[in-house]
Amino acid sequence: MNIHNCNLNIWAHLPDEIWTKVADIYESMPGWIGYTDGIPYWFGQEEEESFIMASVEPSGLSFYAQMEQSEWDAWIGRFKAEATRVLGFAVGEPEEGGFHV
Repeated sequence: MNIHNCNLNIWAHLPDEIWTKVADIYESMPGWIGYTDGIPYWFGQEEEESFIMASVEPSGLSFYAQMEQSEWDAWIGRFKAEATRVLGFAVGEPEEGGFHV
């Protein structure tokens, strides 16, 4: 199992209608299990072998995961693609450049 971190250019200051769409995307993603104390989880929680969790940070929408590299790459790639389609702007990691929303 590998540990993964990813920050996306989905900022806390974006309007509520964007965040409603993000919540819908969460629920459509593979492994969705719901919220615990307001934190979205997929596949499991921290005490389990494999999990993904998300939080809104000053650096953007942040994901923290523990899973195999290939599973993570497929999952986060799907999330970025779906978010780009639904939200109407290119969703990606600001460190990669070109993502200014």
